[in-house]
Amino acid sequence: MATRDSTDSPRRRIVEAAVELLENGGPDAVSTRAVAAAAGMQPPAIYRLFGDKEGLLEAVAEHGYSQFLERKRAQLDPAPQDPVEELRRGWDMVVEFGVSRPELFAAMNRAMGRGSDAAHRAGLEILHGRVRRLAAGGWLRVDEELAAQIIQATGQGAVTTWHSTPADRRNPALLTILRESMVAAVTRAEPVVPASESGPPAAARALRAALPHGADVLSDAEQHLLREWLTRLAADGGAPHA
Repeated sequence: MATRDSTDSPRRRIVEAAVELLENGGPDAVSTRAVAAAAGMQPPAIYRLFGDKEGLLEAVAEHGYSQFLERKRAQLDPAPQDPVEELRRGWDMVVEFGVSRPELFAAMNRAMGRGSDAAHRAGLEILHGRVRRLAAGGWLRVDEELAAQIIQATGQGAVTTWHSTPADRRNPALLTILRESMVAAVTRAEPVVPASESGPPAAARALRAALPHGADVLSDAEQHLLREWLTRLAADGGAPHA
């Protein structure tokens, strides 16, 4: 059975026509009549497939996320030798996409808070995977959730600032400086876990060494239990005990 966006399907033809109109003329160009004409269909087909113009724009955003995800996956290295450089490459790719396709990028951002389509979730999982690798290697200077938020915010902010600046005043150095500011904000100059070590034992040793004594956030019993867990992880990687 064909998928809902299979090649030559009416839905795909409409979405691709809407994307082309959006990128050439902005949101105002995406009227149901114009999209139907560009797709070689009648306007009622749009209402039947998408409900209304808002539903069509959400499908356009989903299409954008799918294209973006393809590029992300093509670049993805499951075991990067340098996770900080991987972070830079990933950030650059997001910004390049937003700079080169501003209308589609804006539509994707507008839809971000409304939907949870599979492509968007998969893209976020790639981002969180990068952040987890940084954390596992001892590179993060902030917690993982905050790191992901900083990475997203600086990328989106870079694209927004670029397009809100008159073309004759745009300076590519802005993007480089913002990227390096992001890297400095979320990563350490040197990893807490040596590059020669990896996995739970090394991470546990690093965390155990970094734990403050007498911290108010944990009770004495909680600190004792946490140190016991970390000691076991550091010794054997958390192998189950009989």
